[in-house]
Amino acid sequence: MQTITVQQARRFILLKQGLYGEYFFHKKQGALDYIMQAGCIQYDPIDVVGRNAELTLQSRVKNFQKKDLYHLLYKDRKLADYFDKELSIIPIQDWPYFQRYRDLCKKNGKRFDGLDEISLQAKEYICKHGPVSSASLPIEGNIQWHSSIHWSGDWGGKPVKASRSVLEQLYTTGELVIHHKEGTRKYYDLSEKHIPKEILQAEDPLPDDFDHVKWRVLRRIGAVGLLWNKNSTAFLGINMDTETRNIVFAALLQEGKIKEIYVEGISSAFYLLSSDRELLEKAENKTNRNRCEFLAPLDPMLWDRNLIKALFDFDYTWEIYVPASKRKYGYYVLPVLYNDRLIGRIEPVIENNTLIVKGLWLEPETKMSKKLEHALQQRLKKFAVFNQYTYIEGNLLYYSR
Repeated sequence: MQTITVQQARRFILLKQGLYGEYFFHKKQGALDYIMQAGCIQYDPIDVVGRNAELTLQSRVKNFQKKDLYHLLYKDRKLADYFDKELSIIPIQDWPYFQRYRDLCKKNGKRFDGLDEISLQAKEYICKHGPVSSASLPIEGNIQWHSSIHWSGDWGGKPVKASRSVLEQLYTTGELVIHHKEGTRKYYDLSEKHIPKEILQAEDPLPDDFDHVKWRVLRRIGAVGLLWNKNSTAFLGINMDTETRNIVFAALLQEGKIKEIYVEGISSAFYLLSSDRELLEKAENKTNRNRCEFLAPLDPMLWDRNLIKALFDFDYTWEIYVPASKRKYGYYVLPVLYNDRLIGRIEPVIENNTLIVKGLWLEPETKMSKKLEHALQQRLKKFAVFNQYTYIEGNLLYYSR
C-alpha cells in the first residue's frame, strides 16, 4: 500500500485545486474549467468582499472578474444555479443527472392544495411577460413553505408569499431557471428558453440509485482531491448512510476508479481519483514560488474541515453565524494560504470604497517576515482589483493565535 508524506498530500491537494505553483486556470474559460473539474461550487448570497462562489474562483483563476461568472451563468448558459452541495453552481451538462430530485420535488408539490393551479398561472404569466421575481409576479396570498426544501422532504415552516413559493417550487422541479440576479433578488424564466433541448429533455444517465450515488461520491473525491471514507460534510447533499458509503467506496476501488493511499502519521486511508496518480507523483517534488491566496469560507478544498485539520494542522470555523460576543476571530474571515501551508486568517472589509484589513491572525508557527508581508501586500492589491476598490499599502497589524 502506497504511503506518502503529509507535505506530498498537501501539495497534491493544492495542485489539484490549482492553488500551488503557476496558475493554470485563466480568465473566464479557466473559471468554467475549474467548475467542470470540481462538479460544483457552493453559492452563498452574503457579499462582504465578494460572494463565496466568486471568492472560490478568484483564488485559483488568474485575472478572474466577477462578471465572468455572471456571464457563464446568465449569458453563455454554460453553468446553472441548482442544488448539489446545498445551493450550488453546476455545469449545465450535468443537468440530466439531477432528474430524480426534480421528480421528487414534483411529487412532493402534490402535498399542497392549489399549488398546481398557481403553478400554471405563474408559467402562463412568465410565458407572456418574461422573467419575474417574487415581487413582480402577480399572485397574492401565502402558502405553508420552507425555503430550503428543494429535495429534502422538509415541508414545514412558516407561511410565506405564494408568489415566492410557486417560483421556488417551479425552480426546484426544473420548469424554471434563474434568468438573472440583481443583488440577491432572483428573476426566473422558463427553462425551455435557456437550456438546450438535448439537455433539458435528456433521460437520467444513471437511473439506478446506487450508480447515481457512486457518481456523486466520485465527483466529490475529484472536487477535493483527497477524501477519506468517513462521515464528512464533503458528502453533504448525497443521500447515503454509513453502510452505503462503505459499499460505494469498495465498488469504486474494485472498478479501479479510485486509488487508496496512506499518509504518514495518520491511520485512516485516503482516496484519490485513479486518473490523478500522475499529479500525485508530481506533488512529491513540486516547489512553489511564494504564492499567497485568500480562500473562500466554503471553498471545495475546505469541505472536510477535519481532513484539513489532519493534513494542514489548521482548524477553521466560519463564524458568520456565531454571535459576535462568541466569535474567536471575526464575521467574514478568510483562510490565508502561503506556499503549501495555511498560515492564518484575514478579515478584509470595505470602508469608504477602500479595502482595509480589519484583522490578521497568524498561526503560532508562522512568523511575519519581509517576504511574507510582501506576499500579503501583493495579494491584497490584487484582491482590491478583484473587488474594484482601492487598497492603500500600509503596515499589517496582526495577531498571533
